[in-house]
Amino acid sequence: MASADGALSVHSEDDKDAGGCKLNASSQVGDGEMSQKNATLNRNSSQPQKAKKKKKARVNRVARPNYTVHEGEDMLLVISSSTAQYDGSAWAPKRKGCKKRKVTKGKGKSIPTKRKKLMTALVVKQKEEMPEFVLEAPSDHRWGQMLPEEVLVNIFKMVVTQDGAVPFLCRVGRVCRLWNVAASSPVLWRKVSLGHCWIATGKTQLPKTESKIKYTIDWLAQKRFSQLREFSLHHWTKNVNYAVDVVSKFCPHLGALTLSYCSGLTEVGFQSLGLHSCSLQSLNLQYTEFQVEGLLSYLELYGCQIRQIWFTHGLKNDRLLTAISRGCCRDLELLEVNTKLDSKDGELPICIQALQTACPKLKLRVLDLRGCSRITSAGLAALPCHDLECLFWGQYFSSHGGSSSLKKGLHMVTQKWNQTLQQLDIANQLFSEEDLEVAMSHLARATEGNTLRSLNLSGTRITTSALRPLIGQTTALNYLNLSSCRYLPRGLKRIYRGQEDIRQLLDKLE
Repeated sequence: MASADGALSVHSEDDKDAGGCKLNASSQVGDGEMSQKNATLNRNSSQPQKAKKKKKARVNRVARPNYTVHEGEDMLLVISSSTAQYDGSAWAPKRKGCKKRKVTKGKGKSIPTKRKKLMTALVVKQKEEMPEFVLEAPSDHRWGQMLPEEVLVNIFKMVVTQDGAVPFLCRVGRVCRLWNVAASSPVLWRKVSLGHCWIATGKTQLPKTESKIKYTIDWLAQKRFSQLREFSLHHWTKNVNYAVDVVSKFCPHLGALTLSYCSGLTEVGFQSLGLHSCSLQSLNLQYTEFQVEGLLSYLELYGCQIRQIWFTHGLKNDRLLTAISRGCCRDLELLEVNTKLDSKDGELPICIQALQTACPKLKLRVLDLRGCSRITSAGLAALPCHDLECLFWGQYFSSHGGSSSLKKGLHMVTQKWNQTLQQLDIANQLFSEEDLEVAMSHLARATEGNTLRSLNLSGTRITTSALRPLIGQTTALNYLNLSSCRYLPRGLKRIYRGQEDIRQLLDKLE
């Protein structure tokens, strides 16, 4: 058995491919494999086993607050950063198609799987520790599409009140269907102002551009202006008649029309206003070129519905004042006629007594007579208005203020309106010292809560004896102009702003 085993062993090692020894050789090899496995097990059991690396527990990171804290001298300012697009922000939707970065193992540290955040909270050093605010990041990023329509309309209304309906509503209406429905609410389109934004100033208007303008006006009037109350055009040199005609036809509730720095409004536009705009009560044509005959015809037929009117004085517009003074606007409550700074049309020819008689409802709150040379105190005191708040009667032109003759009767003006006057300007008016002292005493004896807030006495003959009771009894006065007053001591001839500054003047006068 031993020799046979030995012959078998020699044969199996020298000729491993021999067929006759296949069975024995395979069994021998099987025993060898078993022995190798046993040896490996023994070797592994003898060597100390390496400890497996424990996985780190996942720590949920707290969402960073979406606000920034700034420290001032005596307060903390918390500024919301709701539009910040850092990771986890509810305001930035996730990008589509973005794949996560693979973590590669190596000698160095692993590459971070998340991108760095764009915004971090500032650390504020304070004497007392601030409590830690933990804000949970919302998981839904479609907040703008899930708000109720009524909420969106109220939000849009606040923006429209501050910035106007155009172009805000046109832009937000393109965000999504919900925002388009909310922006289309007629409640938001009650006050609209359109500027000439299609072409640059001074350039000609092409036919294609003109057709786009007309199409836009038609679309807005039919789709958005069903509850329009106030409509304004600014810097329109063409298509003014067309815009006025379309708006008057499709806007039955139109109550105020403003045309500023426009030109081209003719009798056709005024006729359209008269036929369709039965609710129109306010007409503002300041700095606008229009056909005077067209406006006169409109006022003769429909002037009874006009409550407020504005226009710029010119040689062609004198007939408007004549027509209003004859009584074509019996219910007129406000009339404002301004002049351009570079105007050479001369003085404004108006009879205040005739105007007040023709328009008994005229609320004469502000009377600006600066530059008028033939106004007397007796004429002002005879006016039938009793609630005048602002009287501007200063002389600022050498051609009118160069006369050295004294005026009288200012005390009649201040006695008439001492309970309602809030602003009084009599700069460079040559009233006597005695008249000024009596006039100031009437203002000081006002019993309606000291309404006087602004007083301009520049270049007058005011004295310290006239100022002392006035400043001592008027508590609402916060502007006092005493520049170029020759009858005052040196050091007092200046402008005083604020009640504290005026109180210091009172100490100097005493």
